Amino acid sequence: MVGSANLNIMIKAARRAGRALAKDFREVENLQVSMKGAGDFVSRADINAEKIIKEDLMGARPTYGWLGEEGGGEDGQDPTRRWIVDPLDGTTNFLHGLPHWAVSIALEHKGQIVAGVVFDPAKDEMFFAEKGAGAWMNESRLRVSGRSKMIEALFSTGIPFGGRADLPETLKEIARVAPACSGIRRWGAAALDLAYVAAGRYDGYWERRLNAWDIAAGLIILREAGGLVEPITPGGNIIEDGTVIGANEALFSPLAKLVRG
Repeated sequence: MVGSANLNIMIKAARRAGRALAKDFREVENLQVSMKGAGDFVSRADINAEKIIKEDLMGARPTYGWLGEEGGGEDGQDPTRRWIVDPLDGTTNFLHGLPHWAVSIALEHKGQIVAGVVFDPAKDEMFFAEKGAGAWMNESRLRVSGRSKMIEALFSTGIPFGGRADLPETLKEIARVAPACSGIRRWGAAALDLAYVAAGRYDGYWERRLNAWDIAAGLIILREAGGLVEPITPGGNIIEDGTVIGANEALFSPLAKLVRG
């Protein structure tokens, strides 16, 4: 697929940051003896990756706004466009040496996500989409799965950690969904969860308390692959609310009904 100039800039930035992170990832095993040492190292890797992405994106489009996990938000001269970036989605996986993490870059125009890139360097999988142009993984067009029976469906979610207040509600949701499906996975990288639904690897996904940079790129990839996406509370705004349910058309309603209780 030949993408727009903006999409090509995003893909290039994701690859460059991904190469730096992959190099750092190979060093993580050597730091496992010291949790503080490993944590500090990963934090530096995360910040460095965001710096690389910002150099590429803002160097090419200096008037755009910026929202990054590490650096926060900045208004641009062009108030209608903003980059939304998570340089390392799946930080805990990265810290523990698990090869399931990604670089996530989205472009927002007038409040709508119009392009997204999710790059998994460990597997060399580049998921990307532009509004109206479909979704892709490397050279392959993406489509959501064709499954229509809940009992055959595989879903993914997030499980709150560190005593977060939303843990009881999430466990109740899992208790409602698990008996109705073939399995639930918790892989710890929201951007890849959404991309995997777009690729038909998962049939649906839901999660609460997400940040804009966790999900912005994945949302357009899933929508352009034919998926349906809504906030958990009907009528809300996914980016602002930080909650999401996504699935193929046949399974969206039954999954949403169970999640919403």
